[in-house]
Amino acid sequence: MPVPPRPRRAPHRPRRPLLPRPPLLPVILAAFFMYGFDGNVVNVALPAIRTDLGAGQAALELVVAGYVFSYATGLVLGGRLGDILGHRRMFLSGMAAFTVASGLCGLAQSPTQLVLARLLQGLTAAAMVPQVLALITTAVPSPGRPRALAWFGVTGGLSGVCGQLLGGVLLDGDPLGLGWRAVFLINLPVGLVVLAAATAVLPRTTAGRRPALDGIGMLAVSGSLALALVPLVLGREAGWPLWAWAMLAAAVPALLATLRWERRLAARGGRPVLDPDLLRSRVFRTGLAVNAAFMAFFAGFVFVLSLTVQTGFGYSPLRSGLVFTPMAVLAMASSLTGRRLLPRHGLRVPVAGGAITALSLLLTALALQTDGARHALPWLLATMGLMGIGNGLVLPSLIGAPMAGIAPERAGTASGTLSTTQQFAAVTGVAALGGTYFAVLDHHTPATAAAAATWFALVAVLAVIALTLRLSRATAAAATATGAGPAPAPRVPALATDS
Repeated sequence: MPVPPRPRRAPHRPRRPLLPRPPLLPVILAAFFMYGFDGNVVNVALPAIRTDLGAGQAALELVVAGYVFSYATGLVLGGRLGDILGHRRMFLSGMAAFTVASGLCGLAQSPTQLVLARLLQGLTAAAMVPQVLALITTAVPSPGRPRALAWFGVTGGLSGVCGQLLGGVLLDGDPLGLGWRAVFLINLPVGLVVLAAATAVLPRTTAGRRPALDGIGMLAVSGSLALALVPLVLGREAGWPLWAWAMLAAAVPALLATLRWERRLAARGGRPVLDPDLLRSRVFRTGLAVNAAFMAFFAGFVFVLSLTVQTGFGYSPLRSGLVFTPMAVLAMASSLTGRRLLPRHGLRVPVAGGAITALSLLLTALALQTDGARHALPWLLATMGLMGIGNGLVLPSLIGAPMAGIAPERAGTASGTLSTTQQFAAVTGVAALGGTYFAVLDHHTPATAAAAATWFALVAVLAVIALTLRLSRATAAAATATGAGPAPAPRVPALATDS
């Protein structure tokens, strides 16, 4: 009796998801935007916080500086943990913790609670943000990396400006009667959406060898940075007492001792939290220096100009944020345009951008110094737009330069080191240009004080140009040493599509 044929099974068809899979880049850049937004939005809310919680001047300073401090001191550790535990795991954990910390900020009932919540928020951001640049380096295909880095730079600029603009909108609109708490509680729905999207799109990677964490190095790096950052953030307001100078003097030998420990650990076959091999690279070292010069100029200048337009020209927080809108819009446009020029012209693109930014600072200083408050604002709108064009050509290229050629297993550590350098430079720039501004303000008008600080910002941008030219030579030398052949002067292959 013949056996009846088995019925054929229908081919398995995977279920289509109810919602389309979100792209990777917008998801991880949303986290970077949230970090920058929260770093700036609090400036708008400080008067309301002082009135509602009865916060004194020291508490208000710590609400701002505590976030920057805990973020900067935790970046290297966050990057290293990403290399050990995986960038996906650290990103998701950091985003979830950042969302919770934002809720704690919004629910704070005393200045002490708010300061502690802001410190926690900075630490959770330090766990999340280094994974963004590391994921761009490891998960974005090589041809799309220049575009991703351009959007990374655009996001950083927009987050700062939107922090002031949207912060003013939230305070003026006062949704649900939340007052200043709205600027923190808005992170709850946004964070949950980003967390859900990131769970769906972040790549899963198999963990290789998972070395022990360098606990001594972690504490030494954080302590060395703390010795420098604490007096830079609080020293001026305290009148530069002896303890501030003592901490600054101790920071350099502490950092040298830390580097010595890290080198010994690496020689024994360990995995230090601050990789000495990265610092042996001339390209990476020079890339760190040029990023530091740029961030010192930018953070210090924005701080000074924000104070000038509010205290000197009588603008509200919302209107002062509008002054920076041309810079944000044109920075976005020039970043996207600049990435198309990089394959052909290499580091000549950020050099040209630095020259445009230097011109904008020169015109800004002259407008403030000669016209004072009478005709400064029309000039500021024009020069801020010019600065946006220059900055958009500079920043994405300079972020990609030190990360070029970094092995995937070191991407998190390199990203954390780069981000730490940028934050330290930003705090230094605020302290230096802010100190100049307040010193001149004691005897002159706010416009004149801002002009004095702008001249110092111009010096920093000229240093950016000089260091970028040096970076170009270092990149060409590295290409020759690795057998890629000498790089022609007009083109730097490391910043083309293979960056």
